[in-house]
Amino acid sequence: MYVLYIANKNYSSWSLRPWVLLKGLGIPFEERFVPFLEGATYDEFRKFSPTGLVPCLVGDGRTVWDSLAITEYVAEDHPSIWPADRTARAWARSACAEMHAGFSTLRSTCGMNVGIRVRLHEVSPALSRDLSRIDEIWNEGLTRFGGPYLAGDGFTAVDAFFCPVAFRIQTYGLKLSDPAMAYAQRLLALPAMQEWYAAGLAETIRDKPHDNEIPHVGVLVEDLRAV
Repeated sequence: MYVLYIANKNYSSWSLRPWVLLKGLGIPFEERFVPFLEGATYDEFRKFSPTGLVPCLVGDGRTVWDSLAITEYVAEDHPSIWPADRTARAWARSACAEMHAGFSTLRSTCGMNVGIRVRLHEVSPALSRDLSRIDEIWNEGLTRFGGPYLAGDGFTAVDAFFCPVAFRIQTYGLKLSDPAMAYAQRLLALPAMQEWYAAGLAETIRDKPHDNEIPHVGVLVEDLRAV
């Protein structure tokens, strides 16, 4: 069985991707939770991850790090990770890679923090460009492959890679086109996403670097996390 190392569900968007993918497709795995620790995270994470980062997957004597590498590794034994249609699969891989490598302004301005609600000070031109491109990708996939998921009628890796965006939309009140907003709500309603969200709300461990970002980008409107 795979062992998947992840960090805080409230904050760790990178951990969410393989977790929600495996959970959403019913692929068995054991979760190992290692929280962000002030000043000591790298040393703790280095005990299981060569980069000192999460996520990291261990299975069959192999260690696989990085969310995209984990996705491709698991897909070797579970083809449902990617769409069956070759055209849809090529598009899904491209969209995953773009999400994996891009959208730096969205990441830096709207860090994942599932248990709070924030009103942004502003939507900068750079953030607006990131949101417009996400809207374009989502609408292209939904239109081209018929939905309700990005590459067709089944949840696949490309949906998992955009799940953190759905949480960011909820946290920061981000606005996209109506079809894209409806898709974000479908992601948020997935049982795996609901499970992750509930666990994130229940966490009492706080990561100061993540929380300290909030006043720089917006006003904290609501904190739903356990005390």
